[in-house]
Amino acid sequence: MTSSFQTDSFPSWLRLVLGTLTAIIGTNGIWAVIIVLPAVQQEFGVDRSVASLPYSTTMIGFAVGNVLAGKAVDRFGLALPMAVSSVLMSLGYFWASAVENIYLFTAIQGIFIGQGAAVFFGPFLADISHYFERYRGIAVAVAASSNYVAGALWPFFIEPFLSEGSWRDAYFWIGSICSLILLPMTLYLRQSRNLRESAEQAKAGYRHHINSGFSPAQIQWMLMIAGIGCCVAMSMPQVHIVALCSDFGYGVAVGTEMLSLMLACGIVSRLGSGLLADRIGGVRTLLIGSCLQCFSLVLYVQADGLVSLYVVSAVFGLSQGGIVPSYTLIIREYLPAETAGLRVGALSMATISGMALGGWLSGEIYDWTGSYQVALLNGIAWNMMNIMLIGMLWVRPLRIKSQPV
Repeated sequence: MTSSFQTDSFPSWLRLVLGTLTAIIGTNGIWAVIIVLPAVQQEFGVDRSVASLPYSTTMIGFAVGNVLAGKAVDRFGLALPMAVSSVLMSLGYFWASAVENIYLFTAIQGIFIGQGAAVFFGPFLADISHYFERYRGIAVAVAASSNYVAGALWPFFIEPFLSEGSWRDAYFWIGSICSLILLPMTLYLRQSRNLRESAEQAKAGYRHHINSGFSPAQIQWMLMIAGIGCCVAMSMPQVHIVALCSDFGYGVAVGTEMLSLMLACGIVSRLGSGLLADRIGGVRTLLIGSCLQCFSLVLYVQADGLVSLYVVSAVFGLSQGGIVPSYTLIIREYLPAETAGLRVGALSMATISGMALGGWLSGEIYDWTGSYQVALLNGIAWNMMNIMLIGMLWVRPLRIKSQPV
């Protein structure tokens, strides 16, 4: 169902609220497997490396699913792909709750749960960007915060099942939520903007794309490579902060608190960056966030005390939270609206791949050197590549604008 309602209107804000609530439920797929990992390892009697495979396949499915779902959203709108994903996740959770083989569980996580969760991230951000003009930055930031909110809330739902029953009970009830609550919620998102009409408005002067001097393909690849760079850097503290605290003798509990602090500050950062982007644009907002993230990584190199690690973790969270949503804003500022779902989905796949690569690479460097210092320097180098590429997108349009006609 298409509609011609205006951007930044009450229906737009209502769609944002309903979509964000739906995404908080839908992105459970990338958090649940992390929470149940120790219980799964114990029940199946496997090594930690084998028990980690379900998470790996979940992230692979999540990355690929962002592209597939993004293309579907461009063609059919948001509601149908979300409904299909809700059914896919429901079946995945029900089936996973009954399997007796770790490798079958691993396959289900990637094919059903990981891919099912994908539509609730990148494709959802692309969709919501069509409903806002003046407040697009804050709207995309709110939508992107659903992922962090999900990571903060779902452990409270799953933990009682792990304490009193088993991970299988938790998976069964998550599957029930996906089928009984999530699926009906997608029905409220059936009304969508006519993207052809939106494109005509843009051509008529309602929204002009920035003349960057680069082709659309060049911009897409620059953003994807930059996304990999920033997320390789971002993953080092996010993935290894608990282990880093253990190395310093502060314990796992302290490391977990620092991770929670980091995510909480990340939500603040996303909302603040959204407000900033509405004033200065996505490219400059991303540049500020990337530079601050690089600075916080430099601080991590020097930090070894308990207080300093807490402070730097907060600074890191406040720096990096707004980076990923800014890519969606850049795509909407520089590239055609009617392909936003596919482009944001492909970019999300790149950033997810960067997180996976960075998490693994930091561990490898630690094994080689026995310290996280070199891993942090490696992250800084990847971050500098990100800053260089985004800087080109910022500087070149300024030069084109300054040239005499």
